[in-house]
Amino acid sequence: MKRILPSPLISATALLLWLLLNNTVAPGQIVFGAVLAVVIPLLTAGLRPEQPHIRRPLVIVRLGFIVLWDIVVANVQVAIRILGPERNLSPRFIWLALDIRDPHGIAALAGIITMTPGTLSSDLTPDRRYLLVHALDAQDPQEVCEEIKRRYEAPLMEIYR
Repeated sequence: MKRILPSPLISATALLLWLLLNNTVAPGQIVFGAVLAVVIPLLTAGLRPEQPHIRRPLVIVRLGFIVLWDIVVANVQVAIRILGPERNLSPRFIWLALDIRDPHGIAALAGIITMTPGTLSSDLTPDRRYLLVHALDAQDPQEVCEEIKRRYEAPLMEIYR
């Protein structure tokens, strides 16, 4: 089974996305989506040299809710700051020291930071020990780093070994 579906999650996602993009569950689309779901992971297997090793999948759900909540709250906060006086903003770049070493976890952290309005991950050192983050309002850079580490990096370290 592993030879046919080397990445079952990617296969399931490909099938679901195909059906959503076509906005139908017609038999022909299901069959074609299933073919794509088998072929795409087989063709891209060489591009994924390392498979992620997920330890605690339920933490993903908890982290997902945290990220969704933070995105909603950050949207409101950014809107208030943008509409307010410019002098109240304190944008800056911050080097975030990383404790997480798994490349999938680092990529997830960078994505979460970028998805959250008001922050953007912009660079990673070659040794993967520091992530450069731009924060729209970072009056206390240490506080920004601590919040990112507590809310996102800590759960990601539980998820990835």
